[in-house]
Amino acid sequence: MDFLPSDQADLVDKLVRRLADTLSVDGKHDRYYEGLQRLEHIGLAVPPELRRFETVVNWCRLVVDSVADRMRMKAFYLPGEDRASEALRESWDYNNLDSESIAHHQEMLVLGRGFVSVGANEEDPERPLIRVENPREIAVEIDYRHRRLEAAVRTCHFEVDPVTFQARCDEAVLYLPDETLWLSRAKGRWAIEDRDAHRLGRVPLVMFLNRRRVGKWSGVSEMVDAIPLVDSAARALTNLQLAGETHSVPQKYVLGMSKGDFVDKSGHPIPAWEAYFNAIWANSNKDAKVGQFSASDLSNFHKTIEHYGSLLTGVYGLPPRYVGLSSVNPAAEGAIRAEEARLILNVEKKSALAGDGWGWVMGLSERFRTGDWVTGSRIKTDWHDPGTPTYAQRADALTKMYANGQGILSREGVWEELGWSEARMERERQRFDREARESLVALEKIVDGDEA
Repeated sequence: MDFLPSDQADLVDKLVRRLADTLSVDGKHDRYYEGLQRLEHIGLAVPPELRRFETVVNWCRLVVDSVADRMRMKAFYLPGEDRASEALRESWDYNNLDSESIAHHQEMLVLGRGFVSVGANEEDPERPLIRVENPREIAVEIDYRHRRLEAAVRTCHFEVDPVTFQARCDEAVLYLPDETLWLSRAKGRWAIEDRDAHRLGRVPLVMFLNRRRVGKWSGVSEMVDAIPLVDSAARALTNLQLAGETHSVPQKYVLGMSKGDFVDKSGHPIPAWEAYFNAIWANSNKDAKVGQFSASDLSNFHKTIEHYGSLLTGVYGLPPRYVGLSSVNPAAEGAIRAEEARLILNVEKKSALAGDGWGWVMGLSERFRTGDWVTGSRIKTDWHDPGTPTYAQRADALTKMYANGQGILSREGVWEELGWSEARMERERQRFDREARESLVALEKIVDGDEA
């Protein structure tokens, strides 16, 4: 049995400990995205026995999904080519990345980081395996000078001892620039179970970071600015629920009666609800005085929650209708676009950063497929428009830009803007060719008939 050299074993242990340090924060962000967080109270507003009224407003998911839903990949372009690469598109489709990329972008926005691995496919060497990894299982070592991964560890069966708080991992995968090692614990050391000597010269893993800053190689969750506002709105909603149960319905009171007065003809106690609705108003105690308090106005809670919603939309540039501040959509496309301007710019910025990562992913894929390198940074990524014009409005605008062949876009340029795949465009080319041939045949018949 082969064991890892001491320096590599120390590296694995260091990365495992680094991953353990992120568990608490990752768990918190995961709970907020799923709407499973517990509210923190000061101990006065809501007593423990009334915690059943707790209500969570899940604006964190809104913040993440509003961006992730608009990050839609259109095509990849190899260096020096002006037509979308069919080979890269085939690799993309083979690995179901239209759907997997959505999950990847969501995780990147929730946890602040994401990872995609690329590997050889023993079943089909022409189509390398591209896999979206769980960022909560991966820790990396950065080569700061070259701005790339120096090593990475993906953990399996990872746990933290509840007593000593020491991280423990019995199985792991170590990614290195020239080989990938599958490891397991044996006799307190890391034993090598299998290895793949790929000789890439690069770690076959690409890291994506959200809100990356110069000099920092740790992403930030997209939800960090929303969490305090979500907590505040949730506390207001919880108080609204409690007030709705206790103050919004006029409360009744009775003076001059005791518990013993609330009995039936047989002397048995009357249920509380029956006493509340009947016995208070009809009783034989001539000294009893019955009255009613005024109901509380709960509009202050509504305004408070709307205030937090407006703060959220201001921080993230979301349209107010997203949080229910406006129930009517803007009437015109220009108004919709203006309302979404900051959101669109945010999506475009994140797409530009993520596009570099996907370029490296597809570069690694081509290396596994052909044996030759295509520098990932030179692979151009093209994204769909993150705005929300209707299909009819988009088609009308593109028709004007085509202008019957005299405008600023070619016919195939219009197809690309509509988001058609290369296969769809090829079918249309064949149809246009067929129509042109049929028209030519029909014209020849007309000419032949005139001559006759």
